[in-house]
Amino acid sequence: MATSSSSLSSKGFVLSKYIADPQSFTGGIALLNELWNGVAQSQKWQEGVFYALCAAYALVSLIALVQLVRIQMRVPEYGWTTQKVFHLMNFVVNGLRAIQFGFYWWVFHIEPKVLDMILLDLPGLLFFSTYTLLVLFWAEIYHQARSLPTDKLRPAYFIINGIVYVIQICIWIYMRFSKTAVAVEVAELFFSVISLGAAVGFVVYGGRLFVMLRRFPIESRGRQKKLHEVGFVTGICCTCFLIRCVMVAIAAFDKNADIHVLNHPILDFSYYMIVEILPSALVLFILRKLPPRRVSDQYHPIK
Repeated sequence: MATSSSSLSSKGFVLSKYIADPQSFTGGIALLNELWNGVAQSQKWQEGVFYALCAAYALVSLIALVQLVRIQMRVPEYGWTTQKVFHLMNFVVNGLRAIQFGFYWWVFHIEPKVLDMILLDLPGLLFFSTYTLLVLFWAEIYHQARSLPTDKLRPAYFIINGIVYVIQICIWIYMRFSKTAVAVEVAELFFSVISLGAAVGFVVYGGRLFVMLRRFPIESRGRQKKLHEVGFVTGICCTCFLIRCVMVAIAAFDKNADIHVLNHPILDFSYYMIVEILPSALVLFILRKLPPRRVSDQYHPIK
């Protein structure tokens, strides 16, 4: 026991000496910096990361498609409900991202540069439309529960998304004919603004729905489950859109943080994993419950 104790104390002494030694600490930082730069310059790391992103997006897309098929088989008579459209859009968005990262070398080096921006921005715009559809769904539930008019909610959703796409198309046209960096900065800032708008939408209507559900009687059926569902989805979506808002705003003024170029594989992986892949996967998991089967009008239980 004494030998073991002395061995541990000697190791602790060596470790504390290493940490306390400024030269050793500086050497450690230099080594980490060298490894970081080595990863950034490694073609194999870039390929590995982008193909990993491709696989992750493809998996989320497949999950959304499977869930869509399950919902359609469960209630085929309901047509295209908000739930079905939400899963379809998730399938499309994540599928486009999977294709984008699967052919990353061609996408990131396509000419003219504006086509590169379009290919990278379009899935992001569709991601915005997909999750603002969820905000619309919650807004309709809240308005119906409060006996408020709902007839203007859907037109507002389509008008807002229409304006966003029209402005983005105008920015792309401006970028095509403008050779200055201002056009890219405008595009980045606009994307940052719409991301902030989506986050605010989740806070407003997710927060309202959460508070309303808390006021329901404790014995209300499904109250606790719906509280958790709304709370978790609001937190996840608000966080991912706020992170995107900040990152894109930084990228508008700092070209070293540009998310539209082959930058650092680990940073690229972390960014897309945090702002799109994990939020999509978590939301699909939380909203995995299938709608109840419709009971036929001709069905009469045996008494």
